Amino acid sequence: MIDNHGRKIDYLRLAITDKCNLRCFYCMPEDGISFKPKKELLSYEEIIRLMHLLASEGISKIRITGGEPFLRKDIMYLLSTLSKIQGIDQIAITTNGTLTEPYLDELVQLGIRSFNLSLDSIDPTRFAAITRRDSFTSVWKCYQSMINRGLQVKINCVVMDGQNIEDIIPMVELGKTDPVAVRFIEEMPFNGAGKSSDELTWNYVKIIQHIQHHFGNIVRLKDPANSTSMNFQVPGFTGSFGVIPAYSRTFCGTCNRIRLTPDGTLKTCLYDQGVFNVRDLIRAGATDAELITAVQNAIGHRAKDGFEAEQNRDPYNFVSESMATIGG
Repeated sequence: MIDNHGRKIDYLRLAITDKCNLRCFYCMPEDGISFKPKKELLSYEEIIRLMHLLASEGISKIRITGGEPFLRKDIMYLLSTLSKIQGIDQIAITTNGTLTEPYLDELVQLGIRSFNLSLDSIDPTRFAAITRRDSFTSVWKCYQSMINRGLQVKINCVVMDGQNIEDIIPMVELGKTDPVAVRFIEEMPFNGAGKSSDELTWNYVKIIQHIQHHFGNIVRLKDPANSTSMNFQVPGFTGSFGVIPAYSRTFCGTCNRIRLTPDGTLKTCLYDQGVFNVRDLIRAGATDAELITAVQNAIGHRAKDGFEAEQNRDPYNFVSESMATIGG
């Protein structure tokens, strides 16, 4: 599948639930959000049907996200089934690590070895303040178990002024001995609070300068194809670090991904308001050919970048939804 800007689409971010057991303040209010009733979520049968169709059209990588994906019942059944679909070469998972550790051996048996661990602080007190939950011990145990098993681990850390700036250098230093890729993400307005801000104190340039000021020499690495991060390494370190300009949106020109939200809304950009609802088409009796045509049509009318996608939203539907509802 090729979009109207010549970009090959081969990567799907599949959110299977909007529920989360943390309440990170940059993602949702303290009392949470109105989670979707089960009947409004894509069923596993609907997901599996869609994945077969999308794999036949060139989707080769799926990233399972949420909310927190391990809150969805029988997730291992879904992952096991997806791992058998012809054409799907890689399944990766984004998780907050609170519930993941007991599943690691079974996940490895399915061939799932790539994990993004959402972790905004390695200080237990700051972690509790950011997430509004006291779950650091279980998350850290999960991280260590992943590293000990030799899994591909990326830490996703949202950089927030006045909240976790003290964690930037210790996070980079994890890579001194651990083969981990720490990725610092610009804070975005997906806070579920019904308000948006145009101010960004810590952009990708400032984050890089902060790290360089501390370590002196840092080496720019060659970024993988379609990378969202600018990647670096401190000389002598085992691991690496990267910075994702998620708010500055400098990587849109090579974007190869689309998204499905838990309720089946197709998004061709993180910043759009959703193109159409696949679930509704399926439940209205759409054929496989009709579903593929609808997806291809959406990809053929894709915004060139996140700024255009945001600009194309309805005037009163500005970016403010919770990240948990759109798949991280």
